[in-house]
Amino acid sequence: METTIKKPDRARKKQLIADLIIIGLVSFAVLLFANRINAYSYDLSKPLMKRLCVTALCGQFAIAGLGITIVCIIRREKFTKFGLNTKNLLPALLLSLLCCVPDFIYNLARGHVHQWFPFYDVSMTPQLLEKSLPVKVCGLLITALFWGFFEGFNYVVIRDKISELAPSKYRFWDVGAFVCAVMCILIHGAVGVTSEAFLEMVCTLILIYGMLIVRKETDNAWGCVLIFFVYWNAL
Repeated sequence: METTIKKPDRARKKQLIADLIIIGLVSFAVLLFANRINAYSYDLSKPLMKRLCVTALCGQFAIAGLGITIVCIIRREKFTKFGLNTKNLLPALLLSLLCCVPDFIYNLARGHVHQWFPFYDVSMTPQLLEKSLPVKVCGLLITALFWGFFEGFNYVVIRDKISELAPSKYRFWDVGAFVCAVMCILIHGAVGVTSEAFLEMVCTLILIYGMLIVRKETDNAWGCVLIFFVYWNAL
């Protein structure tokens, strides 16, 4: 199905390209130090909360969050511009969760599903659960903010800017959503040549591309955030 597209003017194109370059450069710069940050996060000689805060800010947020935050500050764009509203909230949440079904079935068939708990696959969550209640609550809130909200919302902002730069006349084909899905596959190493690796790659593609199409169709981004709260790193 074809739709009418609105192309950005020359000045807006320059802005969008600059925004995407900033986001990319920030993430790439942080990736150069990824091994050091990762090593620090697993250094049990350091206090848990210190490791969590350093990893959350210098690692997770710096890769998925800092770039879009800088751009939004420069452009004076509010996060609400990118779908953080109550419009079509319930359909957005339910349809986004539906995008997780193929990936869930695949992992269930492979025996990779464990007891559900939000952010359990984040390396420091099991350690947090052994701590006192105040430390546990504080640590999980930090984890939810950086591994939940910002990781999901990061895809939304990048998708919106790419799709505004390169709009599609087809309703269910979206350049920004596809780029974000490929980006997720590459970052999380879901690339392979075996049949199992290919299935995993397809399921990840469906999940990320699907949630971003839902964001586009409903004009609501909370479903993308929800996935990173209740599914990604949770099973």
